[in-house]
Amino acid sequence: MLLNKVSSLSAGEAPHLPGESLEASRMPGHWLLARLGKRVLRPGGVGLTRKLLAGVAVGSTDDVVEVAPGLGATTRLLLQAGPASYTGVDRDPASAELVSTLMDEPGRTVIQASAADTGLPPDSADVVFGEAYLTMQPDSQKEKIISELTRVLKPGGRFALHEIAFAPDDIDDATRKAVAKALTGSIKVNVTPRTVAGWEELLTSHGFRIDQRHHAPLHLLEPCRLIDDEGYLGAARFVFNVLRDADARPRVTAMRESMRRSGSNLQAIGLVATFEGGRA
Repeated sequence: MLLNKVSSLSAGEAPHLPGESLEASRMPGHWLLARLGKRVLRPGGVGLTRKLLAGVAVGSTDDVVEVAPGLGATTRLLLQAGPASYTGVDRDPASAELVSTLMDEPGRTVIQASAADTGLPPDSADVVFGEAYLTMQPDSQKEKIISELTRVLKPGGRFALHEIAFAPDDIDDATRKAVAKALTGSIKVNVTPRTVAGWEELLTSHGFRIDQRHHAPLHLLEPCRLIDDEGYLGAARFVFNVLRDADARPRVTAMRESMRRSGSNLQAIGLVATFEGGRA
């Protein structure tokens, strides 16, 4: 396992974005959007993230672990809550290095490691926050990751999950496969969403009690969501970058159309849960 503290960049040195060396046609969709200036890459946007933050209610005595912080949009919100400590865990070295630039106080750090094998001490976290990473893992890896997070969480610890879910819960198998295939094809990353009931079962089978459920449409690239997430200036900058990038523009259009076509069968789901023990 690769595990190390990531040092901050030298003064004036620009951080690298994950996947930035890849061509637009091959780059994973979320990193392509980041290259174009999108900073909030969560399925339900910053609005759903804020509901989850309110649900876990980070306080000054809490030790917080964030899994796959990405570009650090949620990291900033977690740090603003003033936890006793913060640890970011990201397998991608570029992402880990980028988020490390936010670590400006003692007790705040980023490690490069797999979410399924963090190397963190057992019972060391009061809050674990994870967004938009489990959907991209096969079911067997989802189980390993949740098992690892229960090892890290203290009994009574809080967990926030923010992912993509199929809709409705009784979606037929053929539709489920078709929707997942279309989304995978447009974002160039294998996706395996679950239904809301499936996400809840993943947590309850590992000793969690579901406390809160939140839903949002998968409107990542719709104008209103862009403005909510990025602000007017950030949204305008992103649209301008898309329009002037002839290689990236077809990819972004395809992602938006895929989400629109599957709008009745895909949604963003946010769960807040408490770990009651009984590790799998």
